[in-house]
Amino acid sequence: MGKAVVISLLVAALAVLLGERVLTLRKRFLASREVENNHLPNCVLFKNLDQGSEDITILPNGLAFISTGLRYPGLPFTGATGKIFSLDLEDPRMKPVELRMPRNLDLESFNPHGISVYADPSAVFKNVNDIVAVGADAFYATNDHYFEHEILKAFVEPLLGLPWTNVVYYSPEEVKVVSEGYYFANGINISPDKRHIYVADILDHNVHVLERKEDNGLVSVKSVPVGSLCDNIEVDPESGDLWLGCHPNAWKLFMFDPKNLPGSEVIQIQNIHSDQPEVRQVFADDGRMIMGSSVAAPYGGKLLIGTVFHKAMYCDLE
Repeated sequence: MGKAVVISLLVAALAVLLGERVLTLRKRFLASREVENNHLPNCVLFKNLDQGSEDITILPNGLAFISTGLRYPGLPFTGATGKIFSLDLEDPRMKPVELRMPRNLDLESFNPHGISVYADPSAVFKNVNDIVAVGADAFYATNDHYFEHEILKAFVEPLLGLPWTNVVYYSPEEVKVVSEGYYFANGINISPDKRHIYVADILDHNVHVLERKEDNGLVSVKSVPVGSLCDNIEVDPESGDLWLGCHPNAWKLFMFDPKNLPGSEVIQIQNIHSDQPEVRQVFADDGRMIMGSSVAAPYGGKLLIGTVFHKAMYCDLE
């Protein structure tokens, strides 16, 4: 058999393999599920949050912080720089206020991806996607290796069906990987009693429950399938329920077409530590109201819903 024929056969075989992998990636990881509208009452869009609202975190006193202006490969980008807004949920005006950033911050490169409340002026971290503080100077974080510019790894390993992200523990004394084997470890949060960590593997459509050990290591307890690409995790401090902003059709999200909009979905997990956790859809939209939801945060009978690159809104839960 001639060398040219062998090369042609190898190229053809590789094309078939890659084609199958792309279909698998789309079906298993990116999903292509259509959603029917399932709206909550009295939903209102924020007027001045139209550059995305990728993550939201709320303090016990009702003060919320919102990150906007995310730039990420494959997603629509309006050209806006990253910003942080505050929102007083005890104020009936529900008006987000842009925070003034430090003068020495390079606003052109500021690209907030996930937001949590943590204070340590001496801390500098790489590749952090989302964090959850577990003490005055220690936290767990999910790593997003894309921000090391390992873009080949970011696309090739998921294409081959290989997990490539992890969960890391940071403290002044040590930095160590405490859980790995995730296709894309994204949102992370902690139970109200501080005994368990929750991690959303966005590409595997699961939320993982991990138990904290005395040495700050993590042991897997279970994984809960959610049937959607769930992004950030918020935890109700009273009930312990998990709230997740999800992408029911991430293929539409990354192949954005204004004539074929990606939808939004909010999922709530109740009794996650029981033998039968209850996973239910609380909100869904076909993209005409809000698209690409990435976070859902409850407070005082209202639900804040943020998105990767679109708008932000709040609805009544009661």
